[in-house]
Amino acid sequence: HLQLVESGGGLVQSGGSLRLSCRVSLDYYAIGWFRQAPGKEREGVLCINSGGGSTNYADSVKGRFTISRDNAKNTVYLQMNSLKPEDTAVYYCAAPTYSLCPPYSDYKEYDYWGQGTQVTVSS
Repeated sequence: HLQLVESGGGLVQSGGSLRLSCRVSLDYYAIGWFRQAPGKEREGVLCINSGGGSTNYADSVKGRFTISRDNAKNTVYLQMNSLKPEDTAVYYCAAPTYSLCPPYSDYKEYDYWGQGTQVTVSS
């Protein structure tokens, strides 16, 4: 059973940066990052294949967020720069039961989820 644990959330001012980490118990799955703001649907952000290729699910984060993984540490990172108040949400990492990212941001494609970490961006 795959386990995922997020860390790195917090409070940051607009324009600032945060790096989220997702520690996974196995390294041969694709890992996606999702976020959910209060009153909104869960939104896909980015996904990374087990081999390192990535898929961007959200136009709003292009040029600001990047995803990477260190398989030696069984950890996937979400680097978030130039943060905006609208990035405020609970961020989740998740995994499908295969090594390639689903082509579309459909959370139902993902079978395993972390507990989430809160990111708050103040204006």
